[in-house]
Amino acid sequence: MEHLIEKLNEIARENPGGFTVYVKDLSPVTKGWAVALKETQNSFGDEGLKKVISVATEKTGIVGGWREDGKFWWDAVHIFDDENKAAKSGIENEQIAIYRIDTNYLKFL
Repeated sequence: MEHLIEKLNEIARENPGGFTVYVKDLSPVTKGWAVALKETQNSFGDEGLKKVISVATEKTGIVGGWREDGKFWWDAVHIFDDENKAAKSGIENEQIAIYRIDTNYLKFL
């Protein structure tokens, strides 16, 4: 897991505005609606990233993150093709917004 943490931290440094990748091979997710999972909210630093990797590996296979307020926020992410399904999942996961990766659109719920 340490190697994966190093690689994700490297991706985070190169993409402070945010990114979403598949845990399996760290390739970028390039389309769809991203919805963070409730159980990984407020995950910061390497300890938070370990939790996110664990949840993502078990449930979605996808990790996302972005820098804000001087720290990097990590989340396990679910991707939806359908906006309505993404919004429903966002509400169920107590999110304030969902994010459309391919158009860089943040939709508040």
